Amino acid sequence: MWRTLLLAGLLAGFATLARANDLPWQACRGVPGADGPVLTDCRPLGGAIDPQGREIWLRAALPAPTDTRPQAFYIAGVASSEVWLNGRRLGANGRPAADARAEVPGRYQIAMPIAETAWRPGANVVVMHMSSFRGGLRFDRPIMSATVGPYPYSAHIPLLAVTFAAAGALVAAAFGFGVIHALRRTGSSLVLAAMAAVAALQAVVESLRALVSYAYPLHAWRMSAIWALSGAFSIMLVAYAAGRFLPGARRRMTVLGAVAVGLTALAPGFDLKTGLALLIGVILAGVAAAVGVRKRLPGARPALAYLALFLVLAVGFPEWLVDLSYFLLAAGLVVPLLMAEVVRLGRDDRGREAALTRAASRPDRLTVASARGVELVPVAEILAVVGADDYAELRLVGGRDLLHAARLDQLEVQLPPSFLRVHRSVIANLAQVQRLERQNGGGRLHMREGPPLPVSRSRLQALREALDEAVLLRATG
Repeated sequence: MWRTLLLAGLLAGFATLARANDLPWQACRGVPGADGPVLTDCRPLGGAIDPQGREIWLRAALPAPTDTRPQAFYIAGVASSEVWLNGRRLGANGRPAADARAEVPGRYQIAMPIAETAWRPGANVVVMHMSSFRGGLRFDRPIMSATVGPYPYSAHIPLLAVTFAAAGALVAAAFGFGVIHALRRTGSSLVLAAMAAVAALQAVVESLRALVSYAYPLHAWRMSAIWALSGAFSIMLVAYAAGRFLPGARRRMTVLGAVAVGLTALAPGFDLKTGLALLIGVILAGVAAAVGVRKRLPGARPALAYLALFLVLAVGFPEWLVDLSYFLLAAGLVVPLLMAEVVRLGRDDRGREAALTRAASRPDRLTVASARGVELVPVAEILAVVGADDYAELRLVGGRDLLHAARLDQLEVQLPPSFLRVHRSVIANLAQVQRLERQNGGGRLHMREGPPLPVSRSRLQALREALDEAVLLRATG
């Protein structure tokens, strides 16, 4: 039920934005004239202004301004255009025409200042000539704005400042996690570095419209890049959260996230595509974090609270979702994780040094860095080791599980010969094996307690030989 309400709230927010018309436009038949355009057969325009694949003429009546501030006619959209006020030409943005060959593409957004003498007392008539043959993609709302307003237009300086600050923080986080990956080769640090880099790149692409007056054919590429980067961030967010809190289902959840994000390409409008792509990632990451809370994994509770807060803000203020809140989500998630990771690595290094000193005289113990600190676990009590990205889950006798901050490749070298890699993500203690069962070309290894372990086809023969050797040694010993 709550998912339905969430989607309904988001769709309603975007629909409200899409219904905002700037002026009461009429669609007409028009031809250029000696004293300005000549319009006939004018009828009220139903829906959005859409010059895609055609040439259109529009007319609107508007009152004279009530103050003395300078005015301008503003256009933001995928089109070339030319505008007249009371028969007086205000300017042109490219050159609209009846076909692509004759059209000269204009800029995506432009301001045409209006001289004070162009206004008449009472009603004024504005005429707009448009065409759009080179948009590249078809937009549901190709013209975002066509209206009169004070000149110059006040830019969204606070929004740009926050975006640039978030972009700087994300670049720093990408560099920091890149260094951690180079030193430790942990999978999660690589994913977080990529997430930060993608979000920082999107901040740059998002700000292009305010910084660069680009030609309207570039807009399709810009919007496609924003959606693709948001989708990539969303998929990596799912991969990170699943790897951290639900490692057994990481691949399935990542594939599910990728498929769901890909389906947002069918949604109408790039704002809705981007917003839905982000929400899919946050919801799936929240599911993984909720599982982590139930398992009492470290970091799961604050992650779930943070993602839930983002969902609440997205429903309450959908117009923020694809602008400011995205960068706050990225920076607010990645930067604190970087600081926590640096602190954790320093603490783990000190703890490992002390534990290794204590373990030097205890070769039958494994030094484990877990959420409880650093402890020595008897090797004989380890049933199996299951890989979980840059962590390893130790399954112990008695049903206890312990999450160890080490990779499976490292443990394969540290553990004694009685432990064998039976799957790319599983190391089994052969001393705890009960029986081997063939299944689908591979096998299942039944232990003295706990669930069976998967055995890959490529390691089945080596496992058989090791089990036969172990049986022979016990028989002769």
